[in-house]
Amino acid sequence: MTFDQLDPTPTARKTSNNVMFGWLFAFLIVTLTLFGTDAARAQLRVDISGTGAQQYPVAIADFSGDAVGSQIAEIIRADLTRSGQFRLIATTGAALTADSAIAYDEWRTRGADFIAHGTVTRLADGRFEIKYRLGDTVKRGPLDGFSVSGTEKELRRNSHQIADRIYEKITGIRGVFATRIAYVLKQGKTYELQIADADGQNPQVALRSREPIISPAWSPDGSRLAYVSFESGKPVVYVHHLTTSKRAPVANYKGNNSAPAWSPDGNTLAVVLTRDGLSQIYTLGANDGSNLRRVTRSPLIDTEPFFAPDGRSIFFTSDRSGSPQIYQTGLEGGEPRRISFNGGYNISPRISPDGKTLLTVTRRDGSFRIASLNLASGAESLLTDGRDDQSPSFAPNGMQVLYAAIQGGRSVLAGVSSDGRVRQTLSVLNGEIREPTWGPFSQ
Repeated sequence: MTFDQLDPTPTARKTSNNVMFGWLFAFLIVTLTLFGTDAARAQLRVDISGTGAQQYPVAIADFSGDAVGSQIAEIIRADLTRSGQFRLIATTGAALTADSAIAYDEWRTRGADFIAHGTVTRLADGRFEIKYRLGDTVKRGPLDGFSVSGTEKELRRNSHQIADRIYEKITGIRGVFATRIAYVLKQGKTYELQIADADGQNPQVALRSREPIISPAWSPDGSRLAYVSFESGKPVVYVHHLTTSKRAPVANYKGNNSAPAWSPDGNTLAVVLTRDGLSQIYTLGANDGSNLRRVTRSPLIDTEPFFAPDGRSIFFTSDRSGSPQIYQTGLEGGEPRRISFNGGYNISPRISPDGKTLLTVTRRDGSFRIASLNLASGAESLLTDGRDDQSPSFAPNGMQVLYAAIQGGRSVLAGVSSDGRVRQTLSVLNGEIREPTWGPFSQ
């Protein structure tokens, strides 16, 4: 059976072939380079629409003491705004330090349930010390306090950390503003695997090649990326250590080696190999490729593995039912269980961190959309409404989804809240963004 036969819709065939190429072969060719920042060429702009079901009114005052204090406050405001869960209250005329006594009644009158403020001090060694406080105007008392120091280059990260604390203290859910994302940027004939902050800023080039880069996958601790390189003339799975730029092949068998996925403990990779014929799923050691074990046995194609949060089973895409659908199987084998039944085409399974929700790329009326499936109830919702939405990836707190989209004829990086209410587009000035994946919580 050819992949054209799997996609009988003529109007969608070109896009579907591209998708099939991605989920079957996952060819990733790289010319390894040292990390380097090129923000001028790849700076992302964020456009946001929609609001959450509940919005918390919060005031973020400019941090006093140094000129960078306003920049810190602006980064925090932008982070909270992107989530769609906060309504910013104006702080015009506020002159607050980290030690200021808060006039809770005044801020309550302004409409703020919470007030964040702080001080920035430039130290003798050139670093900055940031002191932040969060007050609750309803309970009329302090809610959080935090001090951190760092270099000027670390100010954005420090600001994201403060935003994470504000988010968690107010919502009860861990924030993801200090996490990182990875994606492929195509500019002309060059492909780059870039790593950026969760807001798309501070992009760094991890990999560069004249050939396509596909399917990067974060290790659970965020220190490594697994990918596939075709530089030797055939696809080989590598593990790349980000701090040292060292890498090692972990799957280099005859035929195709593709689609790496990490186990929750970071010790095992699931990969797709054709060493025994058609694409089938195997597991092997993430450090050296040892202990190769075959997981699936099918006369057709099994691909796109993704570990369940407990590490005991794998979700994957298979055409064993006649069209691509999502299945689940234990690591010890056995008969896989079909998971997706809505629509005739579902690929790219991604499981939420709590294991309750499945994301897929589904084809509906000739368009490729991101669908969310409640595994307990079977209820499905379509999170996106684009023509070609691909590569979904959950934020580590499960509250947002990152994906690649086509908007206005351009390939862009996009995000949507897990309930579909809040959408954002991160657009690049020059180039096409592909294969996004959200990294884990920062350690």
